[in-house]
Amino acid sequence: MRRGTRVLLAAALLVSSGCGLTSGSPMADDVKPGSIGQGEPLKGAELTVTSKSFTEQLILGAIMGIAFQAAGAEVVDRTGIQGSIGSREAVRKGEADAGYEYTGTAWITYLGRSDPIPDPRAQWEAVRKADAKNGVTWLEPSALNNTYALAMNQANHRKYRTNTLSEVAALSKSDPGAVTLCVEVEFANRADGLPGMEKAYGMDLPARNITQMDTGIIYTQVAKGSCVYGEVFTTDGRIKSMNLVVMADDKKFFPNYNAAPMINTKTLEKWPAIPKILDPISRKLDNSVAQDLNAKVDVDGEDPHQVALDWMKEEGFVK
Repeated sequence: MRRGTRVLLAAALLVSSGCGLTSGSPMADDVKPGSIGQGEPLKGAELTVTSKSFTEQLILGAIMGIAFQAAGAEVVDRTGIQGSIGSREAVRKGEADAGYEYTGTAWITYLGRSDPIPDPRAQWEAVRKADAKNGVTWLEPSALNNTYALAMNQANHRKYRTNTLSEVAALSKSDPGAVTLCVEVEFANRADGLPGMEKAYGMDLPARNITQMDTGIIYTQVAKGSCVYGEVFTTDGRIKSMNLVVMADDKKFFPNYNAAPMINTKTLEKWPAIPKILDPISRKLDNSVAQDLNAKVDVDGEDPHQVALDWMKEEGFVK
């Protein structure tokens, strides 16, 4: 489970039982201000950082916590919350102060809107405006957009020469047997997944061309060429490690899931320097950076917190 739009049952269970955010441990990184945190404007602050439990979120949560520490804050680490709604509710209720969240998840899952906004900036602005009523303030978004895509291996890319979903649709008409898909069960049935994509791009793929399987298996099957195309997430580290080619969503069908800091509004009022600390970091985050960082964990087996710390030092954000 990734951004959280697919965890409605888990969300309902968490809501019924409370988000249960009761544990946490201090972050104890020996960091000092680099390009951020000069003058330690968060000196005296005690801030709790939260995240969901998948790799990218663990890295983003660590990045945020490390930034706050460099700016002088004492930080409690409550990253790794199962599901999606738990970390969100923690920030909304003030049980946590901040975390990175995705615009599409907020719009669709938390705010209950059914129609995503195609322009990423407009989507973020709409989320920011709507969520202000809930006591949550959204800071500037990153270019990191963890959304759906189709990808293929290099051999099939050389054979079929498709680079966009429109070209995949054209191929499905000119050579119906060429377009075989490996997808998750949920993607195969979601309105913002395969059925919606087929409708938006004018595809009509026969059932025999579609194989449903678990997420991790999809990447290996596409890399081997067992499926010509596979459903992937655009920031997944396996895209780079397996040298896959991602098809551009040229009609902008898939929702935008740009990562941005969500901050409890009361926390922000008390510590107004937070945007100045986080904005430069968010500006640096994009899909390529995310793929590299995620691969260090998912492919190379490194620790998410260490990966975050190394990146923050390499970029000069902290010392």
